[in-house]
Amino acid sequence: MPAWFVEMHPIRQALLATCFTWGVTALGASVVFFFQTVNRKVLDAMLGFAAGIMIAASFWSLLNPAIALAEEMGTVPWVPAVVGFLAGGAFLWAVDKILPHLHLGFPRSEAEGIQTSWHRSVLLVLAITLHNIPEGLAVGVAFGAVASGIESANLGAAVALALGIGIQNFPEGLAVAAPLRREGWSRRKAFLYGQASGVVEPIAGVIGAAAVLWMRPMLPYALSFAAGAMIYVVVEELIPESQLQKNTDLATVGAMLGFAVMMMLDVALG
Repeated sequence: MPAWFVEMHPIRQALLATCFTWGVTALGASVVFFFQTVNRKVLDAMLGFAAGIMIAASFWSLLNPAIALAEEMGTVPWVPAVVGFLAGGAFLWAVDKILPHLHLGFPRSEAEGIQTSWHRSVLLVLAITLHNIPEGLAVGVAFGAVASGIESANLGAAVALALGIGIQNFPEGLAVAAPLRREGWSRRKAFLYGQASGVVEPIAGVIGAAAVLWMRPMLPYALSFAAGAMIYVVVEELIPESQLQKNTDLATVGAMLGFAVMMMLDVALG
C-alpha cells in the first residue's frame, strides 16, 4: 500500500476511498456511451453480484470487527452488534418511507415515499442514492476505526471494504443510466443522472470517519449500524430487483460470486 496513503489523515483516506466508489458508479453509468440497451439477464446477474458483496461486507468488514471490538472494550459482545444492526435497518426503513423513490423495473405508479410529481428518472436516481448512504458510511466508519487504534481494525480491511463497495457500485450506476437511455435520453444525460447517485458516498464517508474519531466508544454500534443499513438495502431492494424478471438462477449465482469475492478481499487484505 502506498506510503502517502498510509500516512494520510483518516478523514482524507475515507474521502479518497469513497470518491473511488463514486467513480466506479460513474464507470458503470458510462456504459450507456457504448450501448443503448443492456441485456436484462446481465443486469440481474450484476445486481445479484452487488447483493452478495454487500452481504459479505456486512459481516466480514463490519459486524465481525464490531463484535471483536466490543470484547476488547469489555462490554457484552452481542449487545452493540444487535442494537446497532437493528438501528441501521430502522433508519433505512424510516428514510425509505419518507424519501420519494422508484425501484428499478417498477412503473411510476409504484413509487415509494412521500407522494410527489417528480419525474420517473429523478425517482430512480433517488432509489440508488438511498442505498449508497450506508455504503459510504460503512467505508468512512472502517477508516475511522483504524485511526482509533483498535486492535481488531486495520487499514487493509478498510481498503478491502472500499474495493468491494466500489465493485458492486458498477451495476448500480448502470441500473440507473441504462433505463434512462432505453427511454430515449441522450447518452450524456443518462450518464450524468447515473453517476449522480454516487455523490452521496463521499459525504457519508467523511461523516462516518469523523463521527468515529470523535466518539470512539460508539464505534461497535457505528460498525453494526452500517451493516444493518446495508442488509436492509439488500433484502428490500437488490434481491427483489434482481429476480423481478424471473432470472433467479443468474441472480443467485451472481450473489454467490459477489459474496466469495468480498470474502476473499477481506481475508486477503485484512
